[in-house]
Amino acid sequence: MRYKKGIFFLYLLLSCSLLTGAFSPLFGQRGPKNTKKIPASFCLTEAEMQLYQMVTEYRKSKGLPSIPLSKSLCYVARLHLKDLFLHPPDEEGSCNFHSWSSSGNWKPFCYPADENKKNSVWDKPKEITSYPGKGYEIIYWENSPVLADTILAVWKTEPYFNGFLTNSGKWQGVKWNALGLAIYENWACAWFGEFPDPEEKVFMCGNPTAPVVAKTPKVKTPPEKIEKKTTPATIDSVPNAYTFYIIVLTNISKENALKLVEKFKQEGYPGAEFLDRDGKSRVSVLHTTDRAEVMAKLREVKKTYKDAWIYKVSP
Repeated sequence: MRYKKGIFFLYLLLSCSLLTGAFSPLFGQRGPKNTKKIPASFCLTEAEMQLYQMVTEYRKSKGLPSIPLSKSLCYVARLHLKDLFLHPPDEEGSCNFHSWSSSGNWKPFCYPADENKKNSVWDKPKEITSYPGKGYEIIYWENSPVLADTILAVWKTEPYFNGFLTNSGKWQGVKWNALGLAIYENWACAWFGEFPDPEEKVFMCGNPTAPVVAKTPKVKTPPEKIEKKTTPATIDSVPNAYTFYIIVLTNISKENALKLVEKFKQEGYPGAEFLDRDGKSRVSVLHTTDRAEVMAKLREVKKTYKDAWIYKVSP
């Protein structure tokens, strides 16, 4: 009698699991699909669209096709930048910029400490949206609100970042079918994915009827037909708009910083100096008002100091 009751119970359990999916993890079946929706109000800012167009044109200059803009990856990118801005990862100790705090509707992640084969930060798109695959992120930060042209210039300078943009190095032969971009305060990031995004197209803020797509290159207008227009000032068009510093160390004592400055000078950086600004101490190996110079020098410095970054100061 007990044997028959056991058989009946097992039959009932299996029937319920097939009908509801409640026991699917127990029997190795896939759980319910991610049903999280991106807010209907989500849209791309003008600066983000500009960055997308710049990435597209850069890829075209390398003979590469444009990457479809992904609503899901753009949404993940925006969430991540807001999280980084509000909850800096260095407050968690050894966590770097790819980390996620415990203050959002997602699983916290300290990268690279939490990274393993079963737990990857690159699964965030699948966790947060309906995107079906992994997404891979590159990040940019500086000490003041960022400009699209500065972001791309730095990404092009750094071989690791440039590999994503041009499908070179580790990413050679990989086809990107989704790209997400975001700019928020002092931060910018791009997420790349190999799978197409099942979400609808993303729209630019203020223009809800026109999805953001890569523009077709325009036919050049004869010189006599070009109207003279005033263009907005950019970091390139304003002489000496900023002073740029290449920072190699941050938050160290003044005594140790001064010792390192002398060491850097002996290593071939005569412009090395100690900076005490914004309540933080830093060591710089170069300062200049020439943006092209600092970008070229950053490439050289990163060969030795891979975490070097640009500190921008207004006059």
